[in-house]
Amino acid sequence: MTQQADQDALYQRAADAFGPALQRVARASEANPEKCRDLLQDMHVALWKSFAVFDGRCQLSTWVYRVAHNIAARHVDRERKHNHARIDLRDISEIADDLNMVGAVEKIDALDRLNAWIRRLQTPDRQVLTLYLENLPAAEIADITGLSSGAVATRISRLKAQLAKDFQEPPHA
Repeated sequence: MTQQADQDALYQRAADAFGPALQRVARASEANPEKCRDLLQDMHVALWKSFAVFDGRCQLSTWVYRVAHNIAARHVDRERKHNHARIDLRDISEIADDLNMVGAVEKIDALDRLNAWIRRLQTPDRQVLTLYLENLPAAEIADITGLSSGAVATRISRLKAQLAKDFQEPPHA
């Protein structure tokens, strides 16, 4: 097999195995649906390119998440510099059209609130939490982020406590 064929095969294997996870990382990093699709596409392109130098010294999942999180972090930094925190009226009208589906809206709202909360985190915390939500073990999260396993466990504990605090229902009077 040629290097190009190996690169293509590795990419296809990774895309098949981790495609949904890449989508979740993109959604946790970008709220705008169009920009989210662009980010996801950037992740896939970077992943394919990265397999030209992949040497197998780490797990495929570690490599995929490291590439995806690096691209997502760059995207978030770029967006913050441009300060594009605007609400698109088309998004509001689409939400309004779907209000008759209360259960679905509540679930979507909860996920949107969680993703918005995650997007407000600093890059290292956002990376740790999104990987944790993908059920990766602390050791693998440490490999991906470059943190120690202890630091990952501490961040996860602090983030879970902060999440519980921020999403706590106010007492009813």
